[in-house]
Amino acid sequence: MTSQRTRERLIRRLQEKGVKNQDVMDAMRNTPRHLFVEEALSHRAYEDSALPIGFSQTISQPYIVARMTEVLLSAGVPEKVLEIGTGCGYQTAVLARLIPRVYSVERIQPLLEKARKMLREQGHRNVHVKLSDGTMGWPEKGPFNAIISTAAPERIPHELVQQLAPNGLLVIPVGTGNQQVLQAIVRRGDSDEFDTVKLEAVRFVPLLSGVER
Repeated sequence: MTSQRTRERLIRRLQEKGVKNQDVMDAMRNTPRHLFVEEALSHRAYEDSALPIGFSQTISQPYIVARMTEVLLSAGVPEKVLEIGTGCGYQTAVLARLIPRVYSVERIQPLLEKARKMLREQGHRNVHVKLSDGTMGWPEKGPFNAIISTAAPERIPHELVQQLAPNGLLVIPVGTGNQQVLQAIVRRGDSDEFDTVKLEAVRFVPLLSGVER
């Protein structure tokens, strides 16, 4: 159920859906998704679907992980990336194979601790995680060349765009319920002006403030 053949089937499915970046495909191929889900669901790990990870959270659909990562790399490899919503650590692990420095914040402590342990076991030494309110980003470590959010705010938090480096990119789902749209937002140089491209309809858990210990 976790054979290379099963993984390759998923990779072909992602390519059929339009994901083209070969580095992203290699990162997806080499990231053991079955280790990031509960053992009872491991037989479904390489389906192209979101799966529950507890605390009303999910591990994102592989296509969405690949699509968002591909958008993140669309202007080249960013040196330093912030992820909003570590979750189980799967998207984090994919990023860690591609990005020199990855920072990730999670608001639910049990998820964060489990993800930190898994990322360490997978050998990802370029990842730094923190228990924090995702709407606030991680200003002490900014600015970031790119920010990716795995949860959807109703409106884009001002704190996040302010942590973008000049010409930085924010990839984020915005909206509520089934009215969410994945957006790519680029900072114009070091100004407070931004260009926004709406990419496609998506469905994410909401981006909430506060932390749960």
